[in-house]
Amino acid sequence: MAFLLALWAAPHLGALWGALFPEVQRPVWEQRGWFALLGSHLLLSLGAAAVAALLGLLAGILATRPGGRRLRPLLDALFSLAQSVPPIAVIALALPGLGFGAAPTLLALVLYACLPVLRGAVAGLDGVPPGVLDAARGTGMGPWRMLAQVEMPLALPVVLSGLRLAVVLSIATAAVGAMAGAECLGTPIVVGLANNNGAYVLQGGLFTAWLALLADRTLALLAPAQR
Repeated sequence: MAFLLALWAAPHLGALWGALFPEVQRPVWEQRGWFALLGSHLLLSLGAAAVAALLGLLAGILATRPGGRRLRPLLDALFSLAQSVPPIAVIALALPGLGFGAAPTLLALVLYACLPVLRGAVAGLDGVPPGVLDAARGTGMGPWRMLAQVEMPLALPVVLSGLRLAVVLSIATAAVGAMAGAECLGTPIVVGLANNNGAYVLQGGLFTAWLALLADRTLALLAPAQR
């Protein structure tokens, strides 16, 4: 509630922004509504987190199956490499093929957020007690039924911790998408940097960081307790 109230109040705090940045002629961000920027930011970051969750979870399941364990080092290395490339570099490389807008940003965020989901899935599935798996086999369960009804429910707290990290990373990093023309909470930051307007930079950075912290706290409260 405080975050939404701050978004609403920001355009009305001209005296505050002017006091903080007396050298700036237009310290109040008014080019695009904060709630519109918030909606675009969430759509972009949560969409990327959803794709990263799908890719990371599928890779984690593959890496923990008997036939796929040999691929675990390769998958971990590929996902680690994807995260090690700075998102701004991915955006720059993707611009010629994907053009300006949300597409290159979405690609960069997906690559950046896959690794924690993969590692959370692997850690969670590897942590299922062997005795539980033996008991499930003893009841006649097949591999995929065991995965759906036994392994995933037990691994869920750890898997969700990886997903939580992926969501927070996506929200915090999505601001760089403004460099490619994607509308988000980073838009005031880019405009501010281009026009030497520190007030815009502060407002965009403040709301981006606040949103990431709010998402982290909310997901932590909703997460089931690890056993």
